[in-house]
Amino acid sequence: MFTSRPKEGPFRQGPSYRVAVDVLKPLLMVFTRKQWDGVERLPREGGVIVVANHISVADPVGMARFIHDNQRRPRFLAKASLFSMPVVGWVLGGADQIPVHRDSRDAAKAFTAAVAAVKSGECVIIYPEGTTTRDPELWPMQARTGAARIALLTDAPVVPVAQWGAHELLPRGTKLPRLLPRKTLAFRVGEPVRLDDLREGPMTAEVLREATARILDAITAELEVLRGTKAPAERYDPRAHGAGEGGA
Repeated sequence: MFTSRPKEGPFRQGPSYRVAVDVLKPLLMVFTRKQWDGVERLPREGGVIVVANHISVADPVGMARFIHDNQRRPRFLAKASLFSMPVVGWVLGGADQIPVHRDSRDAAKAFTAAVAAVKSGECVIIYPEGTTTRDPELWPMQARTGAARIALLTDAPVVPVAQWGAHELLPRGTKLPRLLPRKTLAFRVGEPVRLDDLREGPMTAEVLREATARILDAITAELEVLRGTKAPAERYDPRAHGAGEGGA
């Protein structure tokens, strides 16, 4: 069932990680179909930052399988409150995922841990939007600059991954998955985002905004291919619509 995995720095593959794989992967194989494109663009070794759109709280389950089955071990940045939830917290903590303490004195710890993980050769997954999109048509919305900051601090490749289908498995606002009929979880990997020119100078607010825009543009371009349609010319801004940023 499992293939060999590369050794990736100090990543702690504890028992909860193995339990999650043993339980969740068979369920995904039974209740979902997979559609993977561009997997050859995902580096098989060395530090890498995977940036993806966020359309459902079920995203990480499909993404974890996608990354795991393509010979990398996923390490997510996840909202800190999830680590205190039964079962979920045990899996996240035991698998050495990275808690994000938003709007607190501990917020910087997630950046430090993510940078260290990437520099040690791990695969770190970041949802730049920070929460499931509020865009009515589920296109990527305006994002925070955290992913860009980590990318500029590490010099690691930033690989955009567009995903589609998890919103049908667990629509926003619902608590129980809709398992039947089987849903297709589609992933499409793009070319690394070009950021080298932004690393040449100081990390100003303008540089972070430009890097964030490039990251979102790259994800959106791959999502357009998956969905077979064009995204709106103007990206949805949740603050302008009074939606807030919410939590992942």
